[in-house]
Amino acid sequence: MAAAADIIDCLRLINSPRVGAATFYKLIKNYGSAAAALETLKSPCPAAWAEEEAERAEKAGIELVLYTSEAYPQNLKNIDAAPPVLYVRGQTEFLNTPLSLSIVGARNASINGRKTASRIAYDLCEQKVMIVSGMARGIDSAAHKGAMYALHQKGPTIAVLGTGADIPYPEENRNLYEQIAGQGAIVSEFPLGTLPSANNFPRRNRIVAALSQAVLVVEATAKSGSLITAGLAEELGRKIFAVPGAPTDARASGPNHLIKSGAVLAENAADILPVLKMLPQGPALKAARMPKPRQRELFVPAAANEFTTEEPVKSKIIDYLNRDGVYVDEIIRASGLDQAVINLELLQLEMSGRITRLPGNKVALIK
Repeated sequence: MAAAADIIDCLRLINSPRVGAATFYKLIKNYGSAAAALETLKSPCPAAWAEEEAERAEKAGIELVLYTSEAYPQNLKNIDAAPPVLYVRGQTEFLNTPLSLSIVGARNASINGRKTASRIAYDLCEQKVMIVSGMARGIDSAAHKGAMYALHQKGPTIAVLGTGADIPYPEENRNLYEQIAGQGAIVSEFPLGTLPSANNFPRRNRIVAALSQAVLVVEATAKSGSLITAGLAEELGRKIFAVPGAPTDARASGPNHLIKSGAVLAENAADILPVLKMLPQGPALKAARMPKPRQRELFVPAAANEFTTEEPVKSKIIDYLNRDGVYVDEIIRASGLDQAVINLELLQLEMSGRITRLPGNKVALIK
């Protein structure tokens, strides 16, 4: 376990103005430690805040897992700009389970879709496969529940949140949240108390994509965020599985397109497990950089076309940014672009070190 001083220093550094994950690691490389890097900043995050954050986490039963810790998931460590600090409520040993599968899909899932996700999760968990998802309504929730019903109703599962690790979302899943924390692990990169925000969920999705060896998509429309997760996973070298559906069902359009484009057709756990066992694990997984904007026809939802071009993005979003900070809502109103497109582009700009997040849902160019 990391020393308390190291945890405080890392919390301060990653929460300092204009310091994202990519900048965090550059500073560590240049100065040798978070403590040394903090000395070079003009306005570092106050030590008092970090100390209080660590105390709040301890009181809530949430462990702060640093990127240097043995408990930090190797699958996640292999990607560029991995979160320097993870908030984990539950059992950290599950973060490095050898076999793992992320299951994602529609929030307004059909009964058959939820049953399929639940059954596959149950059967794979019985075979010691860790099921990872985002605790959203629909497919996510069904996958978590199926896994937890396995192994005599003691099956573990990992939920990655787009909120603080202490904030169950959606509220209707509060009981599910508590059950996952008891049997598996709740994971978040966001500070405690972070409320739901549209900007946070694409960030959450990259962790869902990276934590496992493969991703299974069960029901997703052509503009679904689940396809974004699949695209991130594919870019990271993860295997993609998809459950086929009727052509007349809009929720089947995403998985059917993925299958046509090379994803493995999966109707049950038996279609997944043999492939999963042949995939690399942990440190052997491809050490991948986060996707850069370029055309990926396989997994591009219609709403995100401006976000994935061969050259740097040509949309007007960058023109609306400055070094003082602009509200995301203002960018949406001024550009006229879909919010999903803007959120995804902003995520890419942040991951490439060109912008930083500011309080009050603002973004700014890095000086």
